[in-house]
Amino acid sequence: MTENAAAAGAGTTGTFRNPLNPGADPFLTYYDGNYYLSTTQGGSLQIWKAASLADLAAAQPNTVWTDTTPSRNQDMWAACFRLVQGNWYFYYTASDGSNDAHRIYVLKSSGSDPLGPYTFVGQLGDAWAIDPELLILDGKYYLLWSGPTNLLQIAPMSDPVTLSGPAVYLPSAGGCSEVREAPATIQRNGTTYLIYSTCDTGKPDYQLWMRTLPPGADPLNPDNWTQSPSAVFSRNDAANVFGPGSNSFFQSPDGTEDWIAYHGKTTSEYTYDGRTTRAQKFTWNADGTPNFGQPLSLDTDIALPSGDPKSAAIAAADRV
Repeated sequence: MTENAAAAGAGTTGTFRNPLNPGADPFLTYYDGNYYLSTTQGGSLQIWKAASLADLAAAQPNTVWTDTTPSRNQDMWAACFRLVQGNWYFYYTASDGSNDAHRIYVLKSSGSDPLGPYTFVGQLGDAWAIDPELLILDGKYYLLWSGPTNLLQIAPMSDPVTLSGPAVYLPSAGGCSEVREAPATIQRNGTTYLIYSTCDTGKPDYQLWMRTLPPGADPLNPDNWTQSPSAVFSRNDAANVFGPGSNSFFQSPDGTEDWIAYHGKTTSEYTYDGRTTRAQKFTWNADGTPNFGQPLSLDTDIALPSGDPKSAAIAAADRV
């Protein structure tokens, strides 16, 4: 099956096929009976909504934000949206069209609908910044991002929209000299795993690495983060998947499975074109660390997440 043919999410009964969206930098979450996906579109912030993961590829986009302010109405990239105390906070990068102008901005929803409406809250930080991630740890807020010269940064927040301290540089390995970006976090049994992308996203070797923070440790102390010795998710030539990265995490509708959403492409050429959004389930190792396996080919039928309405309907039919 070609990538275009797979774009509708078609698979055998009770399954889906990647890609889920033609965009890159996916943020995918499940909330109140629906999946919500945002990918980089450039001139606007958009969210796709579907009750089943199998229907997400065919869903229509909902534009949740555009901007007329020249300093921030272009290059809207890599969103992260989180529900905090009844409101959604939408973090993203934007600029005036020049790379040097990239800064992080935040919106706030008027209620609990991920589609908004949203109001503009403000800018977070004064330096070059992309790829924001909100970390909530022991009741405290932190912002993670890729800062000047594409290196990972973290700063404390007094609330979801206010930085309350200076940025702290997090040294991170990556198998290449350039780029540490797209931080994403997942927590389990009190441990925080920071998954980030390394190498230029146009290269086939764009990949995921990991740092680990033990329970109770201060995330603002770089020495508290343990570095993984190698990549945790990388190209799979046999499956024709290159440059997997810029990920986010979500749980199955019934909360029993953990899933990763990421972008990848089907060419080993150095190009930013052809990056599409994919998703697959991952498991956990005996030592408690995540095991992401290998990125799957676009012609793989993947079982729908547990509790997905189409998966549940198939299961019910099988029982009958």
